[in-house]
Amino acid sequence: ICPGISYAIANIQLPLRQLLYHFDWKLAGGMKPEELDMAEILGTAAQRKEDLLLIPNSHSCSSLKQQV
Repeated sequence: ICPGISYAIANIQLPLRQLLYHFDWKLAGGMKPEELDMAEILGTAAQRKEDLLLIPNSHSCSSLKQQV
C-alpha cells in the first residue's frame, strides 16, 4: 500500500464533501435518475461508458430558511 494514500484520500474527500454540501445537483437535460446508463468500461479502473453531466444549483438563504 502506498504510504501517501491517506493524504490523497483526504485531499479528494474534503473538496467532494464541500461540493455536495454547498450545491443541489440536478441531471442535465431534465433526465431522471432511473434513466441513467450505468454501463462501465473495464480497464485498470472502472469508469462510466457515458459521461455524467450534472448542473449545480447553489443554495440561497431564503430557500434554506423556508426548509427549516
